[in-house]
Amino acid sequence: MYSSIMLICAVLASLAIGVLAAYGVCIAMFNIFRIHARQVAVKSARGVAPARVVQG
Repeated sequence: MYSSIMLICAVLASLAIGVLAAYGVCIAMFNIFRIHARQVAVKSARGVAPARVVQG
């Protein structure tokens, strides 16, 4: 009985750590995207032409 309780607690703790790590990664990626969006907005406000892809 004691070992099953310990196993359940270990699984729940592992799951909680995984969820918190994924949350941290998502927050970091959204911050990076926000910085990128601001840089693009500043470039477009200055009149810098966006990079174009040459198809050929």
